[in-house]
Amino acid sequence: MSRVKELGYVVYEVTDPAAWERFGVDLLGMQLGERTPDGFTLRTDEKAHRWIVTEGPADDLAVTGYEVADDAALDALVAKLRAAGTEVGEGDAAHAAARGVERVFSTRDPMGNRVELVTGLADAGTPFASDRLVGGFVTGAGGAGHQVLLAHGVPRETYLAFYQDLLGFGISDIIVEEVAPGVFADLIFLHCNGRHHTVAFGDLPSPKKTHHFMVEVSDIRDVGAAYDRCMDAGQPFEMTLGMHPNDHMFSFYVFTPSGFSVEFGWGGLIIDEETWEVRTLDRLHSWGHRAPDEVARLLAAAPDPHGKADR
Repeated sequence: MSRVKELGYVVYEVTDPAAWERFGVDLLGMQLGERTPDGFTLRTDEKAHRWIVTEGPADDLAVTGYEVADDAALDALVAKLRAAGTEVGEGDAAHAAARGVERVFSTRDPMGNRVELVTGLADAGTPFASDRLVGGFVTGAGGAGHQVLLAHGVPRETYLAFYQDLLGFGISDIIVEEVAPGVFADLIFLHCNGRHHTVAFGDLPSPKKTHHFMVEVSDIRDVGAAYDRCMDAGQPFEMTLGMHPNDHMFSFYVFTPSGFSVEFGWGGLIIDEETWEVRTLDRLHSWGHRAPDEVARLLAAAPDPHGKADR
């Protein structure tokens, strides 16, 4: 089948690699993969890397790498893209080696995001190990995780023609929530395997290409431990602990050193692509996921249980 099968890796261009290494390894519990001439890689499983961090001015997503099942599927997918008028270039041996893959083709989505289609993402030479985690990260058939990208005014039918019609993603669901009188958050969630969504899109108020990347852990205790590590380190939060109604992810959102977020979660929904029915929901959060300043205001306004006038 000529479609992508999972999100293999992401590449971020960052201005402060040292802060990113601390963030990824010490706070999130990833494993340092290898150092490169312009940065380093991060591991979350047996693969050589899932995140590639490079030094540069963007502080944003640079590349998303989607893995395809085999050479035949990759060739068919590239042919389909080119037949639709999409420009696709083949990477040379050096490019493939830098990505740790057998073959790589590059293109861009309608928002201008660079997309790489690859086969054969390599395993690392050693088992994954993290002294920060009780369990491990959930990858496998669901790929590295999920990300939410910003549409920046590109019509939904335009980017769906690329992701759904060409790359083969399916729609999981849509959430439309009135977040203020007459102001709506409208996001669409897409899957390419059993993970509820691998990519989602919305017109959120941000200059970044990406809103967040989600990493999932296998043990709920690791969510709490990472939450405490980030809080103790003074890492700014976007949202506190909470749960989503569509993928059932129990998670928090913390800002990266580059200003977009990581969702750190547990318990994400696995769907059956053959029987899944698309729904439209009216809220982004089942509970929690509050802004830190809102939590601080509510706590400050709470009555003193000891009856003291000055707290």
